Amino acid sequence: MKLLTPLDHAMLRMESARTPMHIGALAIFRLPEDAPDDFVRQVYEAFSALAYLPFPYDSEIAHVPIAVAAYWKKADPDPSYHVRLHALPAPGGEAELGTLVEYLHSRPLDLSRPVWEAHLIEGLSDNRFAFYFKAHHCATDGAAAVETIQSWLSTDPTGLPPTGTPDESPDMGFLQKLTILPRRFTEGTLATAEVLNRVARMTFGSESVIRTAVSTPDSQFNQHLGPHRRVAIENMELATLKEIAKATGAKVNDVMLSIIGGAVRRYLLEQDALPKQSLTASVPIGLTRESDTRNAATGIVAPLGTDIADPLERMKVVAAHTRRGKDDIDHLSRTAQDYFALIGLTPLLIAQHTGLGDQTPTLFNFTVSNVVLGKDKLYLLGAELLTLVPISFLVDGYGLNVTLVGYADTVTLGFVGCRDTLPHLQRLADYTRESMAEMLDAIAERPAREAPPAE
Repeated sequence: MKLLTPLDHAMLRMESARTPMHIGALAIFRLPEDAPDDFVRQVYEAFSALAYLPFPYDSEIAHVPIAVAAYWKKADPDPSYHVRLHALPAPGGEAELGTLVEYLHSRPLDLSRPVWEAHLIEGLSDNRFAFYFKAHHCATDGAAAVETIQSWLSTDPTGLPPTGTPDESPDMGFLQKLTILPRRFTEGTLATAEVLNRVARMTFGSESVIRTAVSTPDSQFNQHLGPHRRVAIENMELATLKEIAKATGAKVNDVMLSIIGGAVRRYLLEQDALPKQSLTASVPIGLTRESDTRNAATGIVAPLGTDIADPLERMKVVAAHTRRGKDDIDHLSRTAQDYFALIGLTPLLIAQHTGLGDQTPTLFNFTVSNVVLGKDKLYLLGAELLTLVPISFLVDGYGLNVTLVGYADTVTLGFVGCRDTLPHLQRLADYTRESMAEMLDAIAERPAREAPPAE
């Protein structure tokens, strides 16, 4: 038995019919040269036959009646329910695949079962197939989900994927259940006091994440959401991003935030909807993960420089704010970092359950997160992984999420938007490549001037 942490619990409580709180990933593979006609079915059967799955996919959510708490209870997942096989009308292209994945990602998970699903998709053109996996955010964050997917793959084309480690911990005893509430109250009181003391210091300075959050303007991204999603994809060369980072003295993550800021600026200008103040992004920061949870992240709010036309000036602003924000987080204890994340989620949780997400103060405009799969090529039973597309979640009042995954020599951007409020989402994805080109041009043409200092 493992208790859901306060952060896990918050993600569970944020679930609603219009805003399901699962995250997903779409993996696209190239079939082996000698693959039989039923290769995808063989993969489906191999995955369905796993004796166990890594924690917490081998567990279901159980609730403690004497406390506001929940824990993971060992379960026996039904492969015929959790693992599905789909076929696109051959030769299936990106449009047909995207339509299916958008549909699958819009459907909530059944929270009475282990909170995950896996979908094998055959019939994809150019000798390819796809694997879509989704899991509730109370069970995992993006980084841990990518780690799980990586554990099913191999760097050896002829190798077999590992199957994970079962959770052998016993069920929760009566005394443990009885002491949950006081233990949580004591831990939360101490951590909250530390956070509030630190937050007071975090309000000082023009690069304060607190001041950035409270000055966030309303935007087209911050509306009442419908239940359906759109997904858009863009790929960028990691070498080019590193080239920009080296030339400007910034981090690759700051380069990406600046590029996204430039794309958003153009997207909103075309619709005559660009606020005068810079839009802001919630930027998750990964933390050391404890053994009882797959959620380990807090976050900062950083400007995207959408009010700045010059790409390099935009970069300076972004880099300065992220550097300050990460320094503030580093000065918190590990427990306090968790409660800093919880305090930040509280307004979103309230908005989810009141239906007032588009009427409460906007604390950021959308989320931009970043995870790494690895530098080496990976394989599933001999099939080469071509790309991994991250597909995250939305909460009411925040209709866009951008997640990046680094794999081999490519960074893949997965854009998730509300189908009812964001038109032409693929244009926004396309504009990121054009924004990167503008940044390269600015570097080539710039006079000698100060670049953002390296950390």
